Amino acid sequence: MSHSDHELRQSNYRWVVLTLGALTNTIVIAIPSMALPVLFKEISDDLGLSLVQIGAIWGMGSLTGILTALIGGTISDRYGTRRTITVACFLIGLIGALRGFTTDFATLSAVVLLYGFLTPAVPTNIHKVCGIWFPRKQMGLANGVVAMGMALGFMVGSMISATVMSPLLGGWRNVLIFYGSLAVFMGVLWHFTRSTPTELIQPSPEGAELSLREGFSQTIRIKRIWLLGLVLMGFSGCIQGTLGYLPLYLRGIGWPEARADGALASFHAFSMFFVIPLALLSDRLGRRKPLLLVIAFVTTIGIGMLSIATNAMVWPLVMLTGLFRDGFMAIFMTTVIETRKLASYTLGTALGLVRVLSSIGGLISPPLGNSLAAINSSTPFLFWAGLAGIAFFALLFVED
Repeated sequence: MSHSDHELRQSNYRWVVLTLGALTNTIVIAIPSMALPVLFKEISDDLGLSLVQIGAIWGMGSLTGILTALIGGTISDRYGTRRTITVACFLIGLIGALRGFTTDFATLSAVVLLYGFLTPAVPTNIHKVCGIWFPRKQMGLANGVVAMGMALGFMVGSMISATVMSPLLGGWRNVLIFYGSLAVFMGVLWHFTRSTPTELIQPSPEGAELSLREGFSQTIRIKRIWLLGLVLMGFSGCIQGTLGYLPLYLRGIGWPEARADGALASFHAFSMFFVIPLALLSDRLGRRKPLLLVIAFVTTIGIGMLSIATNAMVWPLVMLTGLFRDGFMAIFMTTVIETRKLASYTLGTALGLVRVLSSIGGLISPPLGNSLAAINSSTPFLFWAGLAGIAFFALLFVED
């Protein structure tokens, strides 16, 4: 890194960009996303939706996001990260607000489908911002901060959208419109931030601008990116399946609703509180792989033991696995950014590619795992533990 690069990365402005990135994850992505499930009862009563229709709407975002996670990163490599995030925030705000004007299942489905195309572009590029603005010794912390922003938004969105915001604003429609306006405001803030310093962007070969196809072609040849994608597919599939099934499972074995939902809330709370310490530890060690291996191993054991856990053991196991969820994501994204063969002008493409594989895991894991409940209600946990085990073994082949 040149002297000018070092000075730019030591500039205090990088903390302004990091704060904005964390708030963007919270306000633009996480809160509006978690608002929908808790507002579904009100939405279904208003629009006359069945339980099956609600499930279809909830799954549409993951399906469309598989494509956009890659495109969003690749576009930012070509046209710039700040510009991409700005436009994405504007569009997410407008389409998100449009959900409040829908009148039936067909219109809500169409808007949610379009909304799902847009949202994956933002977190991909927020992590890219961390990779560009921060030196290696602080990159884990930077990714930890933006991951904590996401975790905070998940908690806040689920806690206030139905019980506080809906009564305050006069119903679910106004809540979604309000959240959309906040996303547009975040887009305005990004518009007025400094552009990424060109000194921090590694030029493409011979100074030429790569096309989207050329940047993608370079990235998919890197074996390490595919291995990391397999890791995230397994880990994300494990967590996504477990979180969706756990409250239903606990209610099924006799837990009261409040207690079952409380177990899920504790998972998110512990995840949020421990993400920064884990990220700082990875920076202090200067190595990411050992921590990722430990987290994948503990998650495998913890989720697997849920299949045989007594009532008294459920809480400790949920808290144990919750400790590591967002910490894993922060350290993992830093690991992707630090790939030696990965040039900064294809960083967004690489981050998008691993998120595509993650989305695939999150899409197929819940239905496959849930189907195993026909054998025994606790059997799905063994399947999801197996996915975490795949992540662990794939990590063994990743160069440190």
